[in-house]
Amino acid sequence: MLTCKDFLSELSDYLDDSVDSEIKAKLEEHIKACPNCWVVCDTTRKTIQVYKGQTECSIPLDIHARLMAAIEKKCAERGK
Repeated sequence: MLTCKDFLSELSDYLDDSVDSEIKAKLEEHIKACPNCWVVCDTTRKTIQVYKGQTECSIPLDIHARLMAAIEKKCAERGK
């Protein structure tokens, strides 16, 4: 029987539909029996759907420059 740890290690491939049919059947059997893994799977699937539905937008150049400067400053501070 599949453990929750096993399920989580296969979750990404399962959601990408890149697991073979035998593993897929075992994962789906586990989801039906384990409410915690069902919630993780369902939430992850919905998050991916929301993310894929987003349109790309660019930020203004001045904000980009300030953001990069802040990141560089923070990295330099950590390097000290």
